[in-house]
Amino acid sequence: MTTGVIRGVTVAHQRATVDEIESATTADEETAVRDLLTRDGVDEAFALQTCNRAEVYVVAESAAAGRAALDDFAPDLRDGAVHEMDHETSLRHLMRVAAGLESLVLGEDQIIGQLRSAFETARGAGGIGPVLDPAITKALHVGERARTETQINEGVVSLGSAAVELAARQRRLRGATALVVGAGEMGRIAARAFDDAGVSTLVIANRTVSKATSLADEVDADASAVPLDATADAATTADVLVTATNSPDPVLDGDDLDDAGSTLVIDLAQPRDVAPSVSSLDDVDAYDIDSLEAITDETREQRREAAAAVEEMIDDELDRLLDSFKRQQADEAISTMYESAELVKERELRTALSRLEAQGEVTEAQRETVEDLADALVGQLLAAPTKSLRDAAAEDDWTTIQTALDLFDPEFGDDSQPPAADRPREGMDGERPPHAVDRVGDE
Repeated sequence: MTTGVIRGVTVAHQRATVDEIESATTADEETAVRDLLTRDGVDEAFALQTCNRAEVYVVAESAAAGRAALDDFAPDLRDGAVHEMDHETSLRHLMRVAAGLESLVLGEDQIIGQLRSAFETARGAGGIGPVLDPAITKALHVGERARTETQINEGVVSLGSAAVELAARQRRLRGATALVVGAGEMGRIAARAFDDAGVSTLVIANRTVSKATSLADEVDADASAVPLDATADAATTADVLVTATNSPDPVLDGDDLDDAGSTLVIDLAQPRDVAPSVSSLDDVDAYDIDSLEAITDETREQRREAAAAVEEMIDDELDRLLDSFKRQQADEAISTMYESAELVKERELRTALSRLEAQGEVTEAQRETVEDLADALVGQLLAAPTKSLRDAAAEDDWTTIQTALDLFDPEFGDDSQPPAADRPREGMDGERPPHAVDRVGDE
């Protein structure tokens, strides 16, 4: 079935704090998808979780069913932090996310990989079907087009790289020692950016040392990994450090950096990794996310024209996707209608030919004539409703589409029904044929 309706809910950085996003995040995307699939009326499900957003989508038979399935998403959050999306809004939002228009840093590249990974996770969990598959595939296509056909990702492409850009404006990075605290997404980007900037030594501190070690192996610089509780010691030898952990408490304070000498500290975490007391130290220059606004604003201004081009691209691609869904939904109803008619035709042909054979020999030519007549009748009778269904889809008349799917249920023509010659006709005994007009009034 391709007649399902998408319903989405997002908690993202535009409306929510980091803590609110975290509270809306489940253990992992696969768990979220499997949970959604257990809910009444849900046929498909998708979840996307990053440091800046927690989003879920379901496909159900109706908007009401989808809304009910998502009623308890982030129930403890204030209303302003949660944004609900209907079918078309969800489709557009997914394209905007893939293109980087919904990112904290406009046009950043990491989100398209995260979306693709979440797509495969949902597919593996059984959440992707005939509605979400083309929807997310189209979003990924838009994301790729945006980056190859416009300059949406020119310059700084993430907070992690923005931090290193700020550091490069304040310090000479070539030959310097850099410390990255946190081996998550932003820490990984910062480490790679430091590597590209030519630091000679890179230390990565993380709660899970194996993850820090894996990141250290990815860069060309002389890199090593230390546990998170060794951050203070590592900071004493660092020229520049970037922090990006999910720790609820600061991992560095004034005492930790009091004897570190001239040090540049950039804190990307929310809540902060670096205690405010660090700002009072004479030899330490401390910056936080707000300090990156100048750099991200420059990037946003540079990309404003590209963003407008991407918006036009999304408008065009959304129209194509919606038209595709309409054609599929009309074709499904038409296919159901023809399938039902074929079943009835075959049954009535068997009855008619059987009766003719009882009256005498039926030649092959006569048999073909009867069969051609039956085919012609089906084609001519269904030509008008076929056009009506395609017009209904073009006009978003989903009531007509659904009514057709109900009226032309293939079971209508199953062998349990008696042949037409043996069935009562309307006007003869007051009964009406199956699926008469009053069925429409039930919708």
